[in-house]
Amino acid sequence: MPVTATHAADIRGTGLAPHVGVPARPEKVLVIACGALANEVLAITRQHGLSHVALQCLPAQLHNRPEKIPEAVRRAIHVARAQYARILIGYGDCGTGGLLDKVLAEEGVERIEGAHCYAFFTGIDGFEAEMDREPGTFYLTDFLARHFDTLVIRPLGLDTRPELRDAYFGNYTRLMYLEQSGDAVLREKAQAAARRLGLSYAHRVTGYGLLEEMLRGA
Repeated sequence: MPVTATHAADIRGTGLAPHVGVPARPEKVLVIACGALANEVLAITRQHGLSHVALQCLPAQLHNRPEKIPEAVRRAIHVARAQYARILIGYGDCGTGGLLDKVLAEEGVERIEGAHCYAFFTGIDGFEAEMDREPGTFYLTDFLARHFDTLVIRPLGLDTRPELRDAYFGNYTRLMYLEQSGDAVLREKAQAAARRLGLSYAHRVTGYGLLEEMLRGA
């Protein structure tokens, strides 16, 4: 096995020959991600033994104020930079109108491809095909299915004013559950969400999509 540059640097000046056959430890990598992806990032790192990958989540509630996401990510990068050899960003554009990409270009840090988590779970082409097939689709991920009441029903006031449902969802025709983990309980929650919104139900198993690809390359 060839000696890596990192391993050679560790022993340089010691007078010892490199011990061929002992691989260098992977560099420490930090993923700065939306809190909505915490379970998914941790599941991927466990599944693939990515012990060198650490996770820092920013509050999922930032999606209510997407203009705040770019500077929140920048601050997290600055705090972490001295501790990690590489930083990856687990956000899409997420409604920032390109401002997040501007910050990441300035900081020299890359993010996952895609405008939002729906696109990087299905794959960008796959999401565009779904949108072409049925534009009036309301999407759920595992996270949104798990927290449907907290993130959809209560903020829209539908828990106390259910008659407002059609005002919010009258132009939607179906709910599409994009499933990551294979959790039957979440599938039932997604079906219940479709009934509550008066929408037809569709289901697609996506796994972790582009998020898994990015982390496996870390």
